[in-house]
Amino acid sequence: MNATAWLQLLQLASPALPVGGFSYSEGLEAAVDTGRVSDESSAQSWLIAQLQLSQARADLSVCARAFEAWSNGDMTRIEALNGWVLQTRESRELRLQAEQMGRSLLEWLRHKPGVPASALQQLAALQPAPSWPVAFALAAQQTGAPLREALLAAAFAWAENVVAAAIKAVPLGQVAGQRMLQALGEAIPAAVDAAIRLKDEERQAFAPMLAILSAQHEAQYSRLFRS
Repeated sequence: MNATAWLQLLQLASPALPVGGFSYSEGLEAAVDTGRVSDESSAQSWLIAQLQLSQARADLSVCARAFEAWSNGDMTRIEALNGWVLQTRESRELRLQAEQMGRSLLEWLRHKPGVPASALQQLAALQPAPSWPVAFALAAQQTGAPLREALLAAAFAWAENVVAAAIKAVPLGQVAGQRMLQALGEAIPAAVDAAIRLKDEERQAFAPMLAILSAQHEAQYSRLFRS
């Protein structure tokens, strides 16, 4: 991978990317509110489980297949993957997150030099909205980076956002956050490899407690995050 592709992946993985990832905790805030997460250890265990059971088996796997489909110009496949993401979101707020971040990344790509207009039109045409994993796959594919490195960037982008949410919601200190980010970083390569190997019929979005907490979060009395 050349330096330009590597730096573009770093940009995609950065919390500064203007897609609103910082505003979501993906159920973590509800887990804190109900006492399931209360300190650094429980927060780290929660997030590693979410990486392995939810991200690797769903979003990262979709991102891998969408990356290949964008490379091959297979819009039928892209539409199917996008539909799968939105149809399997288990709560309203998780679906809105996938749609909002997908739309925001589309807007960012419109201002990024070198992205073909045809690809942008195809992404914008996805109904009811481009989902985050599918939009990220296009952005990563456009960097020229290999598939595995693209997924590592996607996973680390997720990790940075949820660790930042944990620091605020638990709350935790910055050093604790860095320890958690290191632990997630050590778990990410195996999760990415599992996502790449996953077949379509093995992909799943089944995390019942996360779905319950997300639904409860929608009516939570006081909250910092949108999910």
